[in-house]
Amino acid sequence: MSRNQKKLAVRAAKGGLLFLSCLFFIAPYLWMVVISLKPRVDIFEPGKWWFLPTLENYRAIIKDAGIGAYFLNSVIIALVSTLVSLAAGSFAAYGFARFNWKSRESTAFMVLSQRMLPAMAVVIPYFLMAMMAGLLDTRVILIICYLLFNIPFTILMMRGFFEDIPIEIEEAGKIDGCGGLQVLKELILPLSLPGLTATAIFCLINSWNEFVFANFLTSIRAKTVPTSVMLFLSVSGTKWGEMAATGVLSSLPVILFGIIVQKYMIRGLTFGAVKG
Repeated sequence: MSRNQKKLAVRAAKGGLLFLSCLFFIAPYLWMVVISLKPRVDIFEPGKWWFLPTLENYRAIIKDAGIGAYFLNSVIIALVSTLVSLAAGSFAAYGFARFNWKSRESTAFMVLSQRMLPAMAVVIPYFLMAMMAGLLDTRVILIICYLLFNIPFTILMMRGFFEDIPIEIEEAGKIDGCGGLQVLKELILPLSLPGLTATAIFCLINSWNEFVFANFLTSIRAKTVPTSVMLFLSVSGTKWGEMAATGVLSSLPVILFGIIVQKYMIRGLTFGAVKG
């Protein structure tokens, strides 16, 4: 074999290996898509690959189960919690990055420790407090709960981005007559936009996919898309077709969103990694 043929063979082998690897990881999702398109009588025959596709499962969850209301709840809760987390977390991260005080690192660790708590460890206290406050089965309680783990994450992410911005830029802005908030608004935030974008993406995905709080703190009015799969569990059995269709529809917005903003995510995660 010539040198060019060897290179082509190596590339083909690498491409085939990568394709098989991707197929291995995406196989469960493809299986769920197949189940969502199967008629009910064919779902219990896993080896049956040839069947007449149907949209009956999707019709059932949209028309009968009213999944549109759950989508609306998820969109509102995810967007509000993400925006508030970015606003509050960015200011706090700027304080951690630029101001020195005696217990700064211990305070930062205490804030970060809130992100380490498993949801199941705190859901019962949250349930009791929400019940006393009259916030059970409302969007407000879910937004508050999501803020409790999104704000520490935002602080952790944005602190690193702010520390990568040279302080000389702020000093130059102050020499030109900018105040503290003006420097943050006109100089720091525009420069940290890739970091803000990457942080917003992760906060939005975390809020959209969260299940524990949404399942235990809501019942009817404020249920989100991930918890809607519980509607298809009953004493008579599991409605696998409707459950699979719900999984497909709930994952599509996140997948499409990730495809659209992937370049901003990569840029944000590598922001400040190389310094001249």
